[in-house]
Amino acid sequence: MIFDDLGVTPIINAAGTNTRLSGGMMHPAVTAAMAEAATACVDILELQAAASRAIAEATGAEAGIVTAGASAALLLGAAACLARLDTAAMDALPEAGERRDFVMARSQRNMYDRALRVAGGRIVEVGIPDRFSGAGVRDASAGEIAAAITPRTAAVFWVAQPWSEPSLPDIARVARDAGVPLLVDAAAQLPPAGNLRRFIAEGADLVCFSGGKAIGGPQSSGILAGRRDLVCSALLQMLDLDLPETQFRLPPEFAGNAAPPRLPQHGIGRSCKAGKEEVVGLLVALRRFVAEADADRTARLRAVLERVRAAAGAGEIAQGAVPLLLLRPRDARAAEAALRAQRIHVNQGRLREGLLVVNPLALAERDLDRLGAALAQAMQDAPG
Repeated sequence: MIFDDLGVTPIINAAGTNTRLSGGMMHPAVTAAMAEAATACVDILELQAAASRAIAEATGAEAGIVTAGASAALLLGAAACLARLDTAAMDALPEAGERRDFVMARSQRNMYDRALRVAGGRIVEVGIPDRFSGAGVRDASAGEIAAAITPRTAAVFWVAQPWSEPSLPDIARVARDAGVPLLVDAAAQLPPAGNLRRFIAEGADLVCFSGGKAIGGPQSSGILAGRRDLVCSALLQMLDLDLPETQFRLPPEFAGNAAPPRLPQHGIGRSCKAGKEEVVGLLVALRRFVAEADADRTARLRAVLERVRAAAGAGEIAQGAVPLLLLRPRDARAAEAALRAQRIHVNQGRLREGLLVVNPLALAERDLDRLGAALAQAMQDAPG
C-alpha cells in the first residue's frame, strides 16, 4: 500500500467522513473514472458546463459547479452574493462595497461561516437562542431577520440542520420580499437524497453540499448549485481566466440573460478550483448516490453496523438515514482514548453523554471484525 511506502499508518475510521481523518473511501467506479480523467486534458470551462448539467438535473437548480469542498462552495457563494455580475466588484473582493452584510440567526453561527468573511462579507447576527441556553424556548424569528435586512445586506444565510430556526420556507419568503439572495450551507445534509432538491425547492438561491461525505466523491470536492446568474458569478471568480478576452465564451449553462461586460481578473475564489479528476469523480459519485434508494442505502449501512455489533457483543443501533451504533461503556472517555491508542477512531460527538458512536460511512469491510473486537475489549477494560 502506498501509505506504507510513505511511512503513514492507516487508521480505522469509525467516526464518519471527517476531513481530519481523510474522509471516506470511494467506490471503485469513482476511482476508475478519476484515473481515466487523469490520462487526458480538457477545457475546464467545458467540463464545468457538463457538471452544471448533471448538478442541475440532480438538484433542480438552474446551474451548478464543482468546487474544492463545501467550504470552498460557501466562499464562492458568498463572493457571488457580494459581487453578483459586477466585474469591478469581483476584482475588488475581499474589499466589498456598502452591500456586504450576511444576515443570519445567532444560533446558527459555526466555525465554517468564516468563509463569508474571507470573501469580504460581514456577519450580522439576529436573535437570542434561549432554547439552547436553557433560558427559554425562543430563537430568532423570521420577523427579526426581516427587520435586520438593510441596503447593506448582500444575502441572508441559513445553515441547514434539522433543528434550525426560523424554517427555510419562512426565511426564503423574507429574503424574496426583500430582494436579496438566500445562501444555504447544507454541507452534511445528505442523505436522504431528497435533500439534493429540497433546499432549492424551498426557496434557496444558492446551496452548498460536500462531495466527499455521503455522496462518496473525492474528499476535496463540493457542489454549489442555484440561480444561474449567481453560479455564473461564482464560476468567474474561480476560473483561470488568463486568456485574451476575445477567446472567452460563456457556455449557455451559465449565460442566462446577462453576462459581465468584461472578464474579471483572477478572482478571490481561485483557490477553490477543482481539477478534472475531482470533477469527474464527483459526477460519477453523484450519479451513483442518486441511483441508490434511501432504503437500500440505510439497509446497507445497517448491515455494516450489525456485523460490528456482533463482533463487539454490545451496542444499540440508532435509526436514521445514516444509522449509528451506540455503546455505553463504564467510562466513555477512557474507552475512546484506548481505541484511539490503537489508531481506531469513533465519533466523539456524544462523549458528554457517556456514549461511543460508530458511524459506518467510512468503514471498509476489512476493518469490521477488528473494530468489533477492539470495541469489545474497550468495553471490558474501561475503569468504573
